[in-house]
Amino acid sequence: MARPLVIGSERSEVALPTATALLAAGASALDAVEAALMVCEDNLGDHYVGTGGLPNALGVVELDASVMIGSTRAFGAVGALKGFPHPISVARAVLDQLPQHCLLVGEGAERFAEESGFSRTELLTEESRAMFLESLSVSPDSMEGERTAASEGDQRYRDAAMSLVRRFGRHDGPWGTVNVIALDETGELCVGVSTSGYPFKYPGRIGDSAICGAGNYCDLRHGGAACTGRGEMAMRVVGARAIVDGIARGLEPAESCRAMLREAAALDDPFAAELRALALCPDGRHGGASGQAGSTYAVMQPDDDGPQIFPRLVAN
Repeated sequence: MARPLVIGSERSEVALPTATALLAAGASALDAVEAALMVCEDNLGDHYVGTGGLPNALGVVELDASVMIGSTRAFGAVGALKGFPHPISVARAVLDQLPQHCLLVGEGAERFAEESGFSRTELLTEESRAMFLESLSVSPDSMEGERTAASEGDQRYRDAAMSLVRRFGRHDGPWGTVNVIALDETGELCVGVSTSGYPFKYPGRIGDSAICGAGNYCDLRHGGAACTGRGEMAMRVVGARAIVDGIARGLEPAESCRAMLREAAALDDPFAAELRALALCPDGRHGGASGQAGSTYAVMQPDDDGPQIFPRLVAN
């Protein structure tokens, strides 16, 4: 049996020590994933998850999250959740307390969160509010040099969004969900994802992060996988499930991630943008792939001094 370990997407590095300490103390993979993503959701410097996430086109922060258990394939998720800082914990509560359902959205998710004892808070910080207001006056020229590698598709997305807000705001790095996958000492595997979604999205838009098989999938027989980037593309190819199925057919984790990304890249999508993926197997093998060179993911085990950074395969 593999030793406990946890892997995460870019920007999860701040949280992996928390997850690793829990795994070293004998905690479950589910506990470790939830705790790690709560740290990410509380990271005010990250404007793509939790408190401080960039808002939708109306200036309201809406959050998506999900968690999945490998041994049972039980799944809990929330989408378009407003006013609660830890959507991953609400998603876990759906899994634990409402097993007749897998996904709650909008007002229903908020009602459930209140019934479960979660506290409301303002998610739009002064910094994210300022970024939103700045987006209303930023000029096209000032955006030059700030586009991601998939600039043509990103620009089409921005152009379409201009009917909702006059301009997209500046941002650093990819627009991305945070993925965390953990393997505990009992051999259980768990995948969790959390995001505020695309900045300035249409209100009510839910991406792959809350959709079982698209942004999150976990099957203890083969592995767990998660996606970040343009969620609509992951949904159309059922990306996370495709990765796990590839591992089941004998592909190494990174190769299976790359195969899924190549399938997604072949889609006819005028808003095509980079998609990234991660996978972890119950024997401890792990890997990731992305649409551009230089992308990485983090890995940490109980004996490590800190997260170890690994390159992702390039899908093109």
